[in-house]
Amino acid sequence: MTGTLRPNTISTKLQRIAKLAREIPEPLNNLAHFIDIEWLREAYRRTRKDGAVGVDGQSAEEYAENLEVNLQGLLDRAKTGTYQAPPVRRVEIPKPGKRKETRPIGIPTFEDKILQRAVTMVLEPIYEHEFHDCSWGFRPKRSAHGALDSLRRQTMNMRGGWMVELDFRHFFDTLDHGRLREILGQRMRDGVLLRLIGKWLKAGVLTKGQVLHPQTGTPQGGVISPLLANIYLHEVLDLWFEERVRPRLIGRAHLIRYADDAVMGFAWEEDARRVLNALPERVAGFGLRLHPEKTRLVEFRPQPKRKGPRRSEEPPRSFDFLGFTHFWCRSRKGNWVIKRKTAKERLSRAVHAAHQWCRRNRHLPVKLQHRTLCRKLQGHFSYYGITGNSPALVNFHRVVERTWCKWLNRRSQRTVLTWKRYDRLLKRYPLPRPRPIHSIYCRAANP
Repeated sequence: MTGTLRPNTISTKLQRIAKLAREIPEPLNNLAHFIDIEWLREAYRRTRKDGAVGVDGQSAEEYAENLEVNLQGLLDRAKTGTYQAPPVRRVEIPKPGKRKETRPIGIPTFEDKILQRAVTMVLEPIYEHEFHDCSWGFRPKRSAHGALDSLRRQTMNMRGGWMVELDFRHFFDTLDHGRLREILGQRMRDGVLLRLIGKWLKAGVLTKGQVLHPQTGTPQGGVISPLLANIYLHEVLDLWFEERVRPRLIGRAHLIRYADDAVMGFAWEEDARRVLNALPERVAGFGLRLHPEKTRLVEFRPQPKRKGPRRSEEPPRSFDFLGFTHFWCRSRKGNWVIKRKTAKERLSRAVHAAHQWCRRNRHLPVKLQHRTLCRKLQGHFSYYGITGNSPALVNFHRVVERTWCKWLNRRSQRTVLTWKRYDRLLKRYPLPRPRPIHSIYCRAANP
């Protein structure tokens, strides 16, 4: 690639945009001039190169063969308004834990990803100044584990209470384009950027050989889609909760949101029920709907163990959020603490995925299988490896070991892989041991 990236220059521009956002409360204009050829080079650097190809079939390697010419042409078309957003290619992937239901994922072209990344880089510093601390999804220096820690800390400080689980029905498919433009117009009025966002919303979806043009929604998989979703839900939920709900409550409350997954905690049951009853009307005003079964109220307080079997009509004392089941438990010192374990549905999905992979790839060389299984286990431990979740990690590790042995044993009908031989194989190709990577004790030892 010709040309030299100057990260300091890009960083200076980002700081300049953030400063404008802090100092000017009115909608910002003239933001598109920050996007130049150097800005597009940085956007190209930040764009994943190993993703699936879009409708044009062009890969990242093919685009990079004539990178400078391609970026300059992209910049000229974006600035003059002649850029035509291509439709996204829709791919259906199975929903977690549901064999028949699928989730649509939109795959833009590689060039479209670069331009979306460039626009996202401009908008992020503006809205980082607007977003509240309760928002954790797809933001710089924030993660799902940060959301989990914040939820645990605030709920324990409140000594439990009543939790409202929020689940939007088909959020990315029902996002209202008109309301989104209104929300964007409250903070920025740059014609070039708004025109590009409008083109992406209207680009259409290629599915089964036909291009469809939905009137609502933004494709999951687009580079700019997570930011647009955050901007939309900031107006729908975060601002409403902080400015209109919290001042009217009797007791303490908090909101934790990660993209379209959210949970609210209340010290008083009366507050929780009032907000739960007001939520459907609030989200309906923005064209959204709540899932009637997954949106629920949970009494989440320390409960002494009762003698005898649990009654079927008893309400649940735990809730799921970001792949973990949260529940109260006694610590070793006898204090009530909130613990988290891998949600049953997520664990079943991971076990099923490992089983299917071992079955389909059992005839590959053992060394190659071992390398891939190590990556899969390390990825699982990197997310679910938190304090108190060791039993679930050990269980998953044990299941993967047995599953691998089962399908290695079916590579041939002539030989049998006994447990003794399998133990020798594991000594040569050991699988990573489960460990809590995000342990609070590790953070305490390395502040």
